[in-house]
Amino acid sequence: MNSISKISPPRISSPFLAGLVYAALWLIVGVLAASLLLLLTDMQESELTMYSFIIHGVAIFLGGMVSGKRAGNKGWYHGGLLGLLYGLIVAIVGFLAFDAGIKVQTPVLVTFCFLLGSLGGMLGVNLKK
Repeated sequence: MNSISKISPPRISSPFLAGLVYAALWLIVGVLAASLLLLLTDMQESELTMYSFIIHGVAIFLGGMVSGKRAGNKGWYHGGLLGLLYGLIVAIVGFLAFDAGIKVQTPVLVTFCFLLGSLGGMLGVNLKK
């Protein structure tokens, strides 16, 4: 019988799913930090737009790094796929929840997410070595 200390915690085997989970976790951390910043300072909600782009960018980049590191090869592909799905999810949530239509900025956002995730994935593959 194994003792509790010898049992390893569950590990997500899919690089894509692991990157998506890590991106979601970093998004939660960023949103909590921005909420505290809004609560504890005299910052206005109108200034929050720039911070939300930064939070999404960091989440995509770090999720791409985790995805590329777990994959071990083709980091641009795994990170880019993660960024693409993340960008599409953000666009769909904006469309359904906030009644934001599909505009010219939407493909630019998804392309930027793909490029940022690809960059994170390329760096993540090189972190494994």
